[in-house]
Amino acid sequence: MTRYREICNDLAHQVSAGTLHPGDELPGIRDLARQWQTTASTVSRAQRRLADAGLLELADRRRARVAPGAALAARRFLHADSVFTLAGSDDPALDLLAGALDGKLRIVTREGSLAGLGAVRQGRADGAAIHLLHHTGAYNAPFALGMLRGLEPHLIHLWRRQQGLIVLPGNPHRITGIADLAKRRVSVRRPGTGTRVLLDRLLLAAGHDPDDLRGPQVGTHLEVALAVATGTVDAGLGVRSAATDLGLEFIPLTWEDFDIGVVGHALDPAAHLIAALHTPALRDRISSLGGYDTTRSGDVTKLS
Repeated sequence: MTRYREICNDLAHQVSAGTLHPGDELPGIRDLARQWQTTASTVSRAQRRLADAGLLELADRRRARVAPGAALAARRFLHADSVFTLAGSDDPALDLLAGALDGKLRIVTREGSLAGLGAVRQGRADGAAIHLLHHTGAYNAPFALGMLRGLEPHLIHLWRRQQGLIVLPGNPHRITGIADLAKRRVSVRRPGTGTRVLLDRLLLAAGHDPDDLRGPQVGTHLEVALAVATGTVDAGLGVRSAATDLGLEFIPLTWEDFDIGVVGHALDPAAHLIAALHTPALRDRISSLGGYDTTRSGDVTKLS
């Protein structure tokens, strides 16, 4: 049993490190048995286990080959018991992702994008869910580069989502865009959240001072929608799915990239998360919420 596990781990480490590449053919079973000083049946069992995990491809009368996508599969295999801790922004679809990962994702805070990147920088979380609009028009990368510099920053793409104004059914206040918020009560997110950054930039572009807005500060997109639904405010900026959940009207304004900022060593515990984002079933469930685009979910970008 010990030798079997050593063989599995050895091959998985070689794939993860790039010593073995997709398409590479392994030596014959008897040659590997001599190399590891064990039996052919033990090597065969280890190869079957790695094939089940997506690292190897097996075929009758042919040697085992490294499978496409084996690098991610190797990380998942080697870190099967890892739990990825996530800080940062709020999004209704994150609960679906956490449910799909069955305990392998733990959301530690939802205090906003900038606070999430700070938690990663300080080692209090593996990743930060972020949606930060830079003055150049780029999302997330400039902020992750700046706050995680020197730590091999990467972005894991979660999804694109639609942000807009949430108003009562029938839109009784005849709100059509950002410019109409100037004389209305508006629920706002706390400073440092991506939605607050977006709202401030949209107001400035429309010629309004963000500090002139009147209304309560709330913590989540659902709370934005609740404030509208109860008549506490006339409108709020939030994601389409929050409006849909409470039967409210939604005025679309923009699509934004929603990503996870991570440092290099966190890619290993993120392997299960990345794999889940590629599954059609999870993508379909997220898309069904409304206002989500999962076309690139699971893509990983190294920032430099």
